[in-house]
Amino acid sequence: MDSRTDRTRLMDELGTRKGGAAPEGRDRQRGIDRAIALMEALLRQRAPTRIGELARLINAPRSTAYEIVKRLVEADILDVVSDDGRVYFGRAMHLFGRAYADANPFYRRAREVLERLAAETGATTQLCALRGNKYVVVDSRDGPALFRITVDIGAEVPIPWTASGRLLLGHMTADEIRDFVPREDYRLPDGRVLSVDEFVTDVMRATEAGRCATTGLADRFTWCLAAPIRDRRNVTISTLCFVVPADTDEARREQLLDLLASAAEALSDHP
Repeated sequence: MDSRTDRTRLMDELGTRKGGAAPEGRDRQRGIDRAIALMEALLRQRAPTRIGELARLINAPRSTAYEIVKRLVEADILDVVSDDGRVYFGRAMHLFGRAYADANPFYRRAREVLERLAAETGATTQLCALRGNKYVVVDSRDGPALFRITVDIGAEVPIPWTASGRLLLGHMTADEIRDFVPREDYRLPDGRVLSVDEFVTDVMRATEAGRCATTGLADRFTWCLAAPIRDRRNVTISTLCFVVPADTDEARREQLLDLLASAAEALSDHP
């Protein structure tokens, strides 16, 4: 939504809050950090949000949050999307993302693979990676099958809930894994708590096998199948993943894992 009236109203309000000279040195760096934190908070909210709430989320004065939002609105990075002053990502963010996707050779190839696998198998096909100490779906394609599984691209998910997460930690030692994954992330949506030691063992097993399949973790109605995409150091930097119904039989799951492993190997960066 692009409401010029709403934008003008907010810009006028923000203009009354501005004061002082442009920050220098550490103040400027802190301003940049807070701008990044504000956009991260908005990404996690995944919905238009009031500026006061964003200020609370980044632990910053409301006046600071208003200043940041004003500049980002001016640059079309954020936009005003409601009468009550809620803001969300603007058109410039789409342009930045599109430019990244078009200029990144790996991502161009990955998109082609996602489209091919989804068309061939009818399964929801994903490109997944780590973001900090969480798992995210970077991109996704739905197949032509009637049964479709929706995915929130960019939503952060605890690593132990996923098959991909077990592959993405394969370069770590057991102690590094224990330090990296927050304790609260072992609690599943249904209230069960995974054993840390069993999760570490799963990581080692998946790394050795070069593939992983999980069910009943994030969603009891699906299987998550994953294969690693590795860099020149043989470190898993992302994964290809199928999400299929829980009643998918073992022979079909193995067939899908073989397809994933072959496609992921082709995307890997070999020395």
